[in-house]
Amino acid sequence: MSKRDYYEVLGVARDAGDPDIKKAFRACAMKFHPDRNPGDKAAEESFKEAAEAYDVLSDADKRARYDRYGHQGMQGAAGGAGQYGNMDDLFSHFGDIFGDIFGGSGRSGRQRPSRGADLRYDLGISLEEAYSGIRKELTIPRVEPCETCHGSGAKTGTAPEQCSKCHGRGQVSTRQGPFMFAVSCPSCGGQGTTIKPANRCGDCGGSGSTRIERKVGVKVPPGVDTGTRLRVGGEGEKGPAGQPAGDLYVVLQVAGHEFFQRQDDDLHCEVDVEVPTAVLGGLVDVPLIDGTREKVKLPAGVQPGERVRLRGKGIPHLSGSGRGDQIAHVKLVVPRQLSKEQKELYERLAALTPGA
Repeated sequence: MSKRDYYEVLGVARDAGDPDIKKAFRACAMKFHPDRNPGDKAAEESFKEAAEAYDVLSDADKRARYDRYGHQGMQGAAGGAGQYGNMDDLFSHFGDIFGDIFGGSGRSGRQRPSRGADLRYDLGISLEEAYSGIRKELTIPRVEPCETCHGSGAKTGTAPEQCSKCHGRGQVSTRQGPFMFAVSCPSCGGQGTTIKPANRCGDCGGSGSTRIERKVGVKVPPGVDTGTRLRVGGEGEKGPAGQPAGDLYVVLQVAGHEFFQRQDDDLHCEVDVEVPTAVLGGLVDVPLIDGTREKVKLPAGVQPGERVRLRGKGIPHLSGSGRGDQIAHVKLVVPRQLSKEQKELYERLAALTPGA
Protein backbone atom coordinates (compact mmCIF):
# COMPACT_ATOMS: atom_id res chain seq x y z
CA MET A 1 0.00 0.00 0.00
CA SER A 2 1.38 3.41 -0.95
CA LYS A 3 2.15 5.89 1.81
CA ARG A 4 -0.22 8.78 2.37
CA ASP A 5 1.06 12.31 1.97
CA TYR A 6 2.48 13.50 5.30
CA TYR A 7 0.63 16.82 5.12
CA GLU A 8 -2.58 14.88 4.53
CA VAL A 9 -1.86 12.60 7.49
CA LEU A 10 -1.63 15.57 9.86
CA GLY A 11 -4.29 17.58 8.06
CA VAL A 12 -2.14 20.69 7.50
CA ALA A 13 -1.36 22.86 4.50
CA ARG A 14 2.00 22.51 2.75
CA ASP A 15 3.06 25.95 3.94
CA ALA A 16 2.07 25.26 7.59
CA GLY A 17 4.46 26.56 10.23
CA ASP A 18 6.04 24.52 13.04
CA PRO A 19 3.39 25.53 15.64
CA ASP A 20 0.56 24.37 13.34
CA ILE A 21 2.33 21.08 12.62
CA LYS A 22 2.88 20.46 16.30
CA LYS A 23 -0.73 21.32 17.11
CA ALA A 24 -1.97 18.92 14.42
CA PHE A 25 0.23 16.13 15.72
CA ARG A 26 -1.01 16.80 19.26
CA ALA A 27 -4.58 16.21 18.06
CA CYS A 28 -3.65 13.02 16.19
CA ALA A 29 -1.62 11.65 19.08
CA MET A 30 -4.40 12.30 21.58
CA LYS A 31 -6.93 10.64 19.26
CA PHE A 32 -4.95 7.52 18.31
CA HIS A 33 -2.76 7.01 21.41
CA PRO A 34 -2.63 3.25 22.17
CA ASP A 35 -3.51 3.76 25.83
CA ARG A 36 -6.74 5.40 24.72
CA ASN A 37 -7.47 2.69 22.15
CA PRO A 38 -6.43 -0.61 23.79
CA GLY A 39 -6.36 -3.50 21.35
CA ASP A 40 -7.23 -1.31 18.35
CA LYS A 41 -4.66 -2.16 15.69
CA ALA A 42 -6.02 0.45 13.26
CA ALA A 43 -5.56 3.20 15.86
CA GLU A 44 -2.04 1.94 16.56
CA GLU A 45 -1.14 2.14 12.87
CA SER A 46 -2.65 5.63 12.61
CA PHE A 47 -0.58 6.64 15.62
CA LYS A 48 2.61 5.35 13.96
CA GLU A 49 1.69 7.10 10.73
CA ALA A 50 1.15 10.44 12.50
CA ALA A 51 4.42 10.07 14.42
CA GLU A 52 6.29 9.37 11.18
CA ALA A 53 4.73 12.40 9.49
CA TYR A 54 5.61 14.61 12.45
CA ASP A 55 9.18 13.27 12.53
CA VAL A 56 9.69 14.44 8.96
CA LEU A 57 7.74 17.69 8.88
CA SER A 58 9.13 18.98 12.19
CA ASP A 59 12.71 18.64 10.93
CA ALA A 60 13.72 21.40 8.50
CA ASP A 61 16.17 19.25 6.49
CA LYS A 62 13.88 16.24 6.24
CA ARG A 63 10.93 18.43 5.32
CA ALA A 64 12.87 20.17 2.54
CA ARG A 65 13.93 16.80 1.11
CA TYR A 66 10.38 15.47 1.34
CA ASP A 67 8.92 18.59 -0.32
CA ARG A 68 11.31 18.14 -3.23
CA TYR A 69 11.41 14.36 -3.70
CA GLY A 70 8.37 13.04 -1.80
CA HIS A 71 8.56 9.67 -0.07
CA GLN A 72 11.37 8.55 -2.35
CA GLY A 73 13.58 11.24 -0.86
CA MET A 74 13.10 9.78 2.62
CA GLN A 75 14.42 6.32 1.77
CA GLY A 76 17.45 5.63 3.92
CA ALA A 77 16.95 8.77 5.98
CA ALA A 78 17.89 8.40 9.64
CA GLY A 79 15.07 8.26 12.18
CA GLY A 80 11.40 8.27 11.35
CA ALA A 81 8.65 6.36 13.02
CA GLY A 82 8.31 4.09 10.01
CA GLN A 83 11.50 2.32 11.03
CA TYR A 84 9.95 1.21 14.32
CA GLY A 85 7.44 -1.61 14.16
CA ASN A 86 7.60 -2.15 17.93
CA MET A 87 5.62 0.42 19.94
CA ASP A 88 8.12 0.43 22.81
CA ASP A 89 10.96 1.29 20.41
CA LEU A 90 8.81 4.02 18.88
CA PHE A 91 8.15 5.61 22.27
CA SER A 92 11.84 5.43 23.11
CA HIS A 93 12.84 7.09 19.82
CA PHE A 94 10.27 9.88 20.20
CA GLY A 95 10.70 10.30 23.95
CA ASP A 96 11.17 14.08 23.88
CA ILE A 97 8.24 14.59 21.51
CA PHE A 98 5.74 12.52 23.47
CA GLY A 99 7.02 13.90 26.77
CA ASP A 100 6.25 17.42 25.52
CA ILE A 101 2.80 16.58 24.14
CA PHE A 102 1.64 14.55 27.12
CA GLY A 103 3.13 16.84 29.77
CA GLY A 104 6.07 14.60 30.52
CA SER A 105 3.83 11.69 31.57
CA GLY A 106 3.53 8.23 30.12
CA ARG A 107 6.09 6.82 27.75
CA SER A 108 8.44 9.72 27.42
CA GLY A 109 11.57 7.60 27.07
CA ARG A 110 14.51 8.07 29.38
CA GLN A 111 13.89 10.57 32.15
CA ARG A 112 15.76 13.84 31.86
CA PRO A 113 18.17 14.70 34.63
CA SER A 114 16.70 17.11 37.15
CA ARG A 115 18.16 19.59 39.60
CA GLY A 116 19.61 18.34 42.85
CA ALA A 117 17.44 17.52 45.83
CA ASP A 118 16.44 20.22 48.30
CA LEU A 119 17.58 19.78 51.90
CA ARG A 120 15.88 20.72 55.17
CA TYR A 121 17.59 21.74 58.40
CA ASP A 122 15.63 22.35 61.63
CA LEU A 123 17.25 25.14 63.63
CA GLY A 124 16.32 26.02 67.20
CA ILE A 125 16.92 29.59 68.42
CA SER A 126 16.04 31.60 71.52
CA LEU A 127 13.41 34.31 71.72
CA GLU A 128 16.18 36.88 72.17
CA GLU A 129 17.80 35.67 68.92
CA ALA A 130 14.46 35.89 67.14
CA TYR A 131 14.16 39.47 68.41
CA SER A 132 17.62 40.68 67.42
CA GLY A 133 18.49 38.39 64.51
CA ILE A 134 21.64 36.32 64.40
CA ARG A 135 24.07 34.63 62.04
CA LYS A 136 24.47 30.88 62.47
CA GLU A 137 27.01 28.51 60.99
CA LEU A 138 25.39 25.17 60.22
CA THR A 139 26.98 21.81 59.51
CA ILE A 140 24.96 20.30 56.67
CA PRO A 141 25.37 16.65 55.65
CA ARG A 142 24.71 16.15 51.95
CA VAL A 143 25.49 13.93 48.99
CA GLU A 144 27.91 15.17 46.32
CA PRO A 145 29.48 13.59 43.22
CA CYS A 146 32.51 11.50 44.06
CA GLU A 147 35.69 13.50 43.43
CA THR A 148 37.68 10.38 42.51
CA CYS A 149 35.47 9.23 39.64
CA HIS A 150 33.81 12.61 39.00
CA GLY A 151 30.40 11.08 39.57
CA SER A 152 30.66 8.29 36.98
CA GLY A 153 30.98 5.53 39.57
CA ALA A 154 33.67 3.81 37.48
CA LYS A 155 37.38 3.36 38.15
CA THR A 156 39.84 5.55 36.29
CA GLY A 157 40.36 4.14 32.82
CA THR A 158 36.96 2.44 32.71
CA ALA A 159 33.47 3.67 31.93
CA PRO A 160 29.89 2.62 32.62
CA GLU A 161 28.35 0.30 30.04
CA GLN A 162 24.97 0.53 28.39
CA CYS A 163 22.34 -1.38 30.34
CA SER A 164 21.48 -4.59 28.50
CA LYS A 165 17.94 -4.68 29.88
CA CYS A 166 16.72 -1.22 28.76
CA HIS A 167 19.38 -0.64 26.05
CA GLY A 168 20.36 2.70 27.59
CA ARG A 169 16.86 4.18 27.74
CA GLY A 170 16.61 4.06 31.55
CA GLN A 171 13.04 2.79 31.31
CA VAL A 172 11.28 -0.43 30.44
CA SER A 173 7.67 -1.01 29.49
CA THR A 174 5.26 -3.06 31.54
CA ARG A 175 1.69 -4.04 30.77
CA GLN A 176 -1.23 -3.89 33.17
CA GLY A 177 -4.31 -5.19 31.43
CA PRO A 178 -4.74 -3.29 28.17
CA PHE A 179 -2.43 -0.44 29.23
CA MET A 180 1.30 -0.08 28.76
CA PHE A 181 3.38 1.92 31.25
CA ALA A 182 6.99 3.05 31.25
CA VAL A 183 8.82 2.46 34.54
CA SER A 184 12.41 2.93 35.68
CA CYS A 185 14.60 0.05 34.64
CA PRO A 186 15.14 -2.22 37.69
CA SER A 187 18.53 -3.30 36.41
CA CYS A 188 20.17 0.15 36.16
CA GLY A 189 17.84 2.18 38.39
CA GLY A 190 16.86 4.43 35.50
CA GLN A 191 20.42 5.49 34.70
CA GLY A 192 20.66 3.65 31.39
CA THR A 193 24.13 2.34 32.31
CA THR A 194 25.65 -0.29 34.59
CA ILE A 195 29.13 -0.82 36.01
CA LYS A 196 30.80 -4.20 36.39
CA PRO A 197 31.77 -4.94 40.03
CA ALA A 198 35.47 -5.04 39.10
CA ASN A 199 35.22 -1.57 37.49
CA ARG A 200 33.47 0.21 40.36
CA CYS A 201 35.18 3.18 41.97
CA GLY A 202 36.86 2.22 45.23
CA ASP A 203 35.86 5.40 47.03
CA CYS A 204 32.14 5.48 46.27
CA GLY A 205 31.53 1.80 45.53
CA GLY A 206 30.13 2.61 42.10
CA SER A 207 27.36 4.92 43.33
CA GLY A 208 29.09 8.00 41.91
CA SER A 209 28.41 9.98 45.07
CA THR A 210 29.79 10.44 48.57
CA ARG A 211 28.30 11.84 51.76
CA ILE A 212 30.08 14.92 53.13
CA GLU A 213 29.51 17.63 55.70
CA ARG A 214 29.61 21.26 54.62
CA LYS A 215 29.65 24.46 56.67
CA VAL A 216 26.95 26.91 55.60
CA GLY A 217 26.46 30.38 57.07
CA VAL A 218 22.84 31.42 57.51
CA LYS A 219 21.61 34.90 58.41
CA VAL A 220 18.51 34.77 60.61
CA PRO A 221 16.72 38.14 60.31
CA PRO A 222 14.98 39.84 63.26
CA GLY A 223 11.32 38.94 63.67
CA VAL A 224 11.33 35.26 62.70
CA ASP A 225 8.98 32.86 64.44
CA THR A 226 8.47 29.13 64.75
CA GLY A 227 7.83 27.70 61.29
CA THR A 228 9.66 30.46 59.40
CA ARG A 229 11.56 28.96 56.44
CA LEU A 230 14.80 30.50 55.24
CA ARG A 231 15.91 29.53 51.74
CA VAL A 232 19.62 29.28 50.97
CA GLY A 233 19.90 28.91 47.20
CA GLY A 234 22.24 26.29 45.76
CA GLU A 235 23.17 24.73 49.11
CA GLY A 236 21.17 21.53 48.59
CA GLU A 237 22.52 18.42 46.94
CA LYS A 238 24.33 18.83 43.65
CA GLY A 239 22.36 17.98 40.53
CA PRO A 240 23.18 14.99 38.30
CA ALA A 241 24.96 15.42 35.00
CA GLY A 242 25.86 19.04 35.65
CA GLN A 243 22.32 20.09 36.54
CA PRO A 244 21.86 22.89 39.13
CA ALA A 245 22.10 22.11 42.82
CA GLY A 246 19.00 22.07 45.00
CA ASP A 247 18.31 24.56 47.77
CA LEU A 248 18.67 24.39 51.54
CA TYR A 249 15.60 25.27 53.62
CA VAL A 250 16.25 26.19 57.23
CA VAL A 251 13.09 25.75 59.31
CA LEU A 252 13.13 27.68 62.59
CA GLN A 253 11.88 26.66 66.02
CA VAL A 254 11.80 29.52 68.54
CA ALA A 255 12.12 28.31 72.11
CA GLY A 256 9.73 29.37 74.85
CA HIS A 257 10.78 31.99 77.42
CA GLU A 258 10.55 31.98 81.19
CA PHE A 259 9.32 35.59 81.39
CA PHE A 260 7.85 36.58 78.02
CA GLN A 261 5.03 34.95 76.09
CA ARG A 262 4.90 35.78 72.39
CA GLN A 263 1.65 36.41 70.50
CA ASP A 264 2.42 37.26 66.88
CA ASP A 265 4.84 40.19 67.25
CA ASP A 266 3.61 41.27 70.71
CA LEU A 267 5.28 40.21 73.95
CA HIS A 268 3.27 39.63 77.11
CA CYS A 269 4.67 39.55 80.62
CA GLU A 270 3.57 39.88 84.26
CA VAL A 271 4.91 42.71 86.40
CA ASP A 272 4.79 42.57 90.20
CA VAL A 273 3.06 45.55 91.80
CA GLU A 274 3.06 46.14 95.55
CA VAL A 275 -0.23 47.01 97.24
CA PRO A 276 0.71 50.65 98.08
CA THR A 277 1.76 51.27 94.47
CA ALA A 278 -1.44 49.75 93.18
CA VAL A 279 -3.50 51.93 95.52
CA LEU A 280 -1.62 55.20 95.20
CA GLY A 281 -0.05 54.79 91.77
CA GLY A 282 3.64 55.04 91.05
CA LEU A 283 6.55 53.76 89.00
CA VAL A 284 7.38 50.10 88.36
CA ASP A 285 10.41 48.55 86.64
CA VAL A 286 9.48 46.49 83.57
CA PRO A 287 12.14 44.19 82.00
CA LEU A 288 12.46 44.38 78.19
CA ILE A 289 13.48 41.65 75.73
CA ASP A 290 16.72 43.45 74.84
CA GLY A 291 17.93 43.10 78.45
CA THR A 292 17.21 46.66 79.54
CA ARG A 293 14.46 47.87 81.87
CA GLU A 294 11.96 50.65 81.55
CA LYS A 295 10.12 52.54 84.32
CA VAL A 296 6.40 52.69 83.71
CA LYS A 297 4.00 54.94 85.62
CA LEU A 298 0.89 53.21 86.94
CA PRO A 299 -2.28 55.16 87.72
CA ALA A 300 -3.73 55.11 91.24
CA GLY A 301 -6.13 52.26 91.80
CA VAL A 302 -4.75 49.97 89.13
CA GLN A 303 -6.39 46.55 89.34
CA PRO A 304 -4.85 43.06 89.22
CA GLY A 305 -4.73 41.80 85.61
CA GLU A 306 -4.92 45.26 84.08
CA ARG A 307 -2.63 45.72 81.13
CA VAL A 308 -0.08 48.39 80.41
CA ARG A 309 1.07 48.68 76.79
CA LEU A 310 4.65 49.61 75.94
CA ARG A 311 4.43 50.53 72.28
CA GLY A 312 7.19 49.43 69.94
CA LYS A 313 8.92 47.26 72.56
CA GLY A 314 7.92 43.92 71.03
CA ILE A 315 9.31 41.79 68.21
CA PRO A 316 10.35 43.46 64.90
CA HIS A 317 7.93 42.91 62.02
CA LEU A 318 9.54 40.39 59.67
CA SER A 319 7.62 41.60 56.64
CA GLY A 320 8.12 45.33 57.14
CA SER A 321 9.31 48.14 59.38
CA GLY A 322 8.25 48.69 62.96
CA ARG A 323 7.82 46.44 65.97
CA GLY A 324 5.09 44.87 67.98
CA ASP A 325 4.23 46.02 71.52
CA GLN A 326 5.03 44.71 74.95
CA ILE A 327 2.01 44.25 77.20
CA ALA A 328 2.67 44.16 80.93
CA HIS A 329 -0.04 42.48 83.01
CA VAL A 330 -0.37 43.79 86.58
CA LYS A 331 0.23 41.12 89.20
CA LEU A 332 -0.66 42.31 92.69
CA VAL A 333 1.86 41.20 95.31
CA VAL A 334 0.33 40.69 98.77
CA PRO A 335 2.97 40.60 101.51
CA ARG A 336 3.10 37.39 103.53
CA GLN A 337 5.05 38.91 106.45
CA LEU A 338 4.67 42.38 107.95
CA SER A 339 6.72 44.33 110.40
CA LYS A 340 4.98 45.54 113.57
CA GLU A 341 4.68 49.06 112.14
CA GLN A 342 3.30 47.79 108.82
CA LYS A 343 0.75 45.67 110.61
CA GLU A 344 -0.41 48.64 112.69
CA LEU A 345 -0.79 50.74 109.56
CA TYR A 346 -2.85 48.06 107.80
CA GLU A 347 -5.02 47.73 110.91
CA ARG A 348 -5.62 51.49 110.92
CA LEU A 349 -6.43 51.29 107.19
CA ALA A 350 -8.85 48.43 107.78
CA ALA A 351 -10.63 50.43 110.46
CA LEU A 352 -11.13 53.25 107.97
CA THR A 353 -12.32 50.96 105.20
CA PRO A 354 -16.07 50.24 105.15
CA GLY A 355 -16.84 46.53 105.18
CA ALA A 356 -13.26 45.52 105.84
